[in-house]
Amino acid sequence: MFGYVMANKPELKMREFARYKGFYCGLCRRLRKHYGPLGQMTLTYDMTFLILLLSSLYEPKTEERKKRCIIHPAKKQYMLYNEISDYAADMNILLTEEHFKDDWKDEKKLTGYIGMRAFAGKKKKIEKRYPRQAEIIQKSLAELAKRERENCQDIDAVARPFGELMAELFVWKEDAFQKILRSFGFYLGKFIYIMDACMDIEKDKKKGCYNPFLADYGKAGYKERVQNILEGTLKMAITEFEKLPLEQDLPILRNILYEGVFTNYERKQKHDE
Repeated sequence: MFGYVMANKPELKMREFARYKGFYCGLCRRLRKHYGPLGQMTLTYDMTFLILLLSSLYEPKTEERKKRCIIHPAKKQYMLYNEISDYAADMNILLTEEHFKDDWKDEKKLTGYIGMRAFAGKKKKIEKRYPRQAEIIQKSLAELAKRERENCQDIDAVARPFGELMAELFVWKEDAFQKILRSFGFYLGKFIYIMDACMDIEKDKKKGCYNPFLADYGKAGYKERVQNILEGTLKMAITEFEKLPLEQDLPILRNILYEGVFTNYERKQKHDE
């Protein structure tokens, strides 16, 4: 994921922010335990949202700890983690390894080669634990790369593979909730891809990189069209989200989906004015 599925922190109550940060720090701890300092560097708030949502739905036993870390050595940090934290850590490594692989394959970046080699063995173990998710991640990213190489200008078509990838990530268990979770993940994934394209448009134009919005960028009505696409896609995700029987941490989850996901975008719009 790209770092957009995060909370609007000023609007969270103190106890809500403590739990939000607790799950974030807990994920960091699990990444370090299972994948070392390099794994810890892949930490994102996006995966914290995955943990919060699935934990709210399934309510697994959650451990509470206070521990020091390298980033905050002076004060013990409040940490929350459970079996879903471990699942999120595994999914994060699968996505990161694929990202490193693409960096090496497409641009021959040394960091891509190092990261790919560092996670290769760990990735194989994760693939054995979660073959369904691993297969969809590989297929979806390959299809996404294909459509980008073809310079696909249909935003719905090019965003679809990432939606399919995210749909599978949210299905931790194939049970009565899987249909709603897949549909929610699909629309959220499309939203993330579209948002990333919007945020990177100027950089991509300068570098001559692919972006599905380049043909329309700068034309009359461009900003309104993009805003409508983002809001429409997110609305479909929220419609599915509200079908889930969630109670635990629901205010945090709604803060993220209704406000937080637009935080960086709105900041950029104000900067561009």
